[in-house]
Amino acid sequence: MFERPYLQTLTNRINEERKFIQVLMGPRQVGKTTLITQLTKKISIPYLFVSADAVPASDGSWLSAQWDTARIQMKQKESNEFLLIIDEIQKINNWSETVKLLWDTDTRTETNLKVILLGSSRLLLQQGLTESLAGRFETTYMGHWSFSEMQQAFDWTVDDYVWFGGYPGSASLISDEERWKQYVVGSLIETSISKDILMLTRVDKPALMKRLFEIGCNYSGQILSYTKIMGQLLDAGNTTTLAHYLDLLNTAGLLNGLEKFDNKLIRKRSSSPKFQVHNTALISAQRVETFQEVRSQPDSWGRMVESAIGAYLINSSFSTGFQLYYWREGNYEVDFVLEYRGKVIGIEIKSGHAQTTSGMQVFQKTQKPDQVLLVGDSSLPWQEFLQLNISTLF
Repeated sequence: MFERPYLQTLTNRINEERKFIQVLMGPRQVGKTTLITQLTKKISIPYLFVSADAVPASDGSWLSAQWDTARIQMKQKESNEFLLIIDEIQKINNWSETVKLLWDTDTRTETNLKVILLGSSRLLLQQGLTESLAGRFETTYMGHWSFSEMQQAFDWTVDDYVWFGGYPGSASLISDEERWKQYVVGSLIETSISKDILMLTRVDKPALMKRLFEIGCNYSGQILSYTKIMGQLLDAGNTTTLAHYLDLLNTAGLLNGLEKFDNKLIRKRSSSPKFQVHNTALISAQRVETFQEVRSQPDSWGRMVESAIGAYLINSSFSTGFQLYYWREGNYEVDFVLEYRGKVIGIEIKSGHAQTTSGMQVFQKTQKPDQVLLVGDSSLPWQEFLQLNISTLF
């Protein structure tokens, strides 16, 4: 079975002395539970795996009961250490306060109970971690699968990856594209929105948020003002509502609204968003055209390639820690801007025949970046960029 690099990191941390709660977060269907199964086979520590996903009334008492069960099993096995793994932790009310109390109790009593928490809602996990568990945890963000991973695991070509994205669970269905689309829409998109957003966060206009997601996927790689977005919505609400819904879709690992790069923070916050999916499967599954039809259309295929690169950058940003923006001034534009510890890198995508770089020239002159990259057929091939370790750029 294919092993993602996160497995070795988590294995090393669990084999260390008890120091921190390990928090594993990421979108649905990226292999979090599979990784935990692989982990339990690699370590010799006895463990208990429980999930809050099917608990009708998830509260602190349920969590305390699971913790007590782990303590009891540790004594029964006469083991000097034990591992408790809790999936979908964000569904438990006030989970962070309960975990803090239980973890601190074990620390005082020198109970060597190690803990892994899993969750698919990054927003709710981060809120709980910062509110109650400061200094007690380490996080690992598992993003969508990269091209290199899909190639190694399923022998995909780079074109397969651009169209079908990085969902490993759907890989066996791509020979029947209609079935694959139904699976992605029904089992991945609808489940992510309903379980990771609507069930856990107050959303006054769920239909509006779903429509915003559809528009965002359709315009992935393009910059739209909130005024233009509202023009395509029947029930538009206001820009604050749309920006909030876009943030929720981003934390669920679905759709981001990149901000404009500017040295003045207030202008970043007030900029028009550039839509960018986290996984190109979210675009393809909602299109009526087939893989071969889009592949034969240079403009449409070029937009898919740019979205694939943007998705790769978004997922890399969570593990590497850089900030991702776009840049535009008048008619001049640079597709992506990476900022990390004061270093700025501009990236322009040219997947078709057009190789004009006027936007990059103006960007270099006005913003003075540390580095600029032209990704395209006549420079660094986009196929190679999708296999590049982004952290090496810094």
